[in-house]
Amino acid sequence: MAEPRNRYSTVSLILHWLIAAMVVTQVLLISAHEATDGPISREFVNMHKSVGLSILVLTLIRIVWRVANPAIPLPTETPAWQKLMARATHVLFYVFLIAMPLVGWAASSAAGREILWFGLFEWPLLPVGGGRDTARDLMDLHQTAAKGLYVLIFLHVMGALKHHFIDRDNVLHRMIPLIPRRP
Repeated sequence: MAEPRNRYSTVSLILHWLIAAMVVTQVLLISAHEATDGPISREFVNMHKSVGLSILVLTLIRIVWRVANPAIPLPTETPAWQKLMARATHVLFYVFLIAMPLVGWAASSAAGREILWFGLFEWPLLPVGGGRDTARDLMDLHQTAAKGLYVLIFLHVMGALKHHFIDRDNVLHRMIPLIPRRP
């Protein structure tokens, strides 16, 4: 079932915006964790882990969907370098949205910290040893990756806004159907 050529399918839209909302939720959860202490702080971390693993699963589903439903090409007048940047940004999004939860999961596993997925069941730990030192190194990597993800989000949003306000094409309409299609 191929994507319609003037906008993305409902499945693509749901996956895109759900993952985007979950990424924002991750920032809010970790900020809340850092602003609190004790049991409530740990609850924010537990929620952060659950949302992160959900992002991992949804990203894998999104990749399978994308393979079966190729992306709509950018307008033909889009310069080749911009098409390359858009492609690289999307590939890097997938890399970060897979790597970050995996690294966080590995950090919890190295430290022997259980992961209760939304309090429903215990998520299995990875066979990673090394204790607190390894967990700390992995969390440093996780935090550095978060900064890289912020850069990608900025580039992605700026690119979408450029298409809408400067190029005045329908690229943004594809992902936000409420925006009227331009002739």
